[in-house]
Amino acid sequence: MRLELVKRPQRSMLFSALSPFIAFVLTAAAGAIMFALLGYNPVKALGTYISPLTEVWQLHELAIKAAPLILIAVGLSVCYRANIWNIGAEGQFIIGGVVGSIVPVLYPTYESWLLLPLMMVMGMIGGAAYASIPALLKVRFNTNEILTSLMLVYIAENVLDWLVRGPWRDPNGYNFPQTAQFNDYAILPAIASSSGRAHIGFIFALVAAVLMWFLMKRMLKGFEVRVMGASPRAGRFAGFSHGKMVFFAFMVSGALTGLAGISEVSGTINQLQPVISPGYGFTAIIVAFLGRLNPLGIVAAGLVLALTYLGGEAVQTALGLSDKVARVFQGMLLFFVLGCDTLIHYRIRLIGAKAEPAAAQPAARLEEAH
Repeated sequence: MRLELVKRPQRSMLFSALSPFIAFVLTAAAGAIMFALLGYNPVKALGTYISPLTEVWQLHELAIKAAPLILIAVGLSVCYRANIWNIGAEGQFIIGGVVGSIVPVLYPTYESWLLLPLMMVMGMIGGAAYASIPALLKVRFNTNEILTSLMLVYIAENVLDWLVRGPWRDPNGYNFPQTAQFNDYAILPAIASSSGRAHIGFIFALVAAVLMWFLMKRMLKGFEVRVMGASPRAGRFAGFSHGKMVFFAFMVSGALTGLAGISEVSGTINQLQPVISPGYGFTAIIVAFLGRLNPLGIVAAGLVLALTYLGGEAVQTALGLSDKVARVFQGMLLFFVLGCDTLIHYRIRLIGAKAEPAAAQPAARLEEAH
């Protein structure tokens, strides 16, 4: 006896629209069970988890957490739509932050309105250049981009660690592994400084989402991405180059991820440290699929995943739970989203153990006849 997924002839448009909401409700129910098993009041724990939505300054923190997730996920959606698997966004995020910080770190006295645009452009170039490494390896040597992009994450982490502990360490920083604080010209301005510290990196994320949506829906390049992802053979017949598509997808993804990296360093941390990301590059993979690889859907998904970060911090403080709770919520949310989407496209059929011998009888009779 076994289970089999059978493709439905037509999917339900109603359940396709309701799927994310159903997944969110199922995640909340599973989370309540988890809190109960841990010995906490489920209602109180879930209320604490969503408490960041109740105060204005917490909404600013939500925007800060969501901005890098949205930027990275929008870039990853281009890769995944093209059936190219960039798993190394975490490394591209770090390198974008490092390259974008070259000028304020090496020339701390340089003060000009040109500094911030220069930092953003350099961050995008750094991320795109780092993403081009697995693209080159795939096109030239047909290496698996999942492995190469993932392994490059560890190289990026060690490069950052070496820089802040070595040549870029602040000589007046009491031997702490960090660079000097950026000057005011190198810090992203706040959206509304009177009510919170959210910076214009969130605006970058929204603009990137709209531009990528327009690219994917209204431009020839977006059509090429969709065709190459759905059927590479059909794309080759149409004259599209798979190699060029690999480079395009990786470099767009790397540029947006690098922009997220330097925006985080410039807008939130204001210096380089051994760790500049709590795992944004990996969480953004969940955001991309939670948003169904649609740039506009990714905006909503990024806000939801950002809430899991802040909610996890809230339950740590109020209830003393582990920081792994937030990751459990993220995993459950992705599980239920993918599960709901799967059941929308497929139905489950139970196949009995006796079905196979019965199906084999005509073949056996044919052999006897011969």
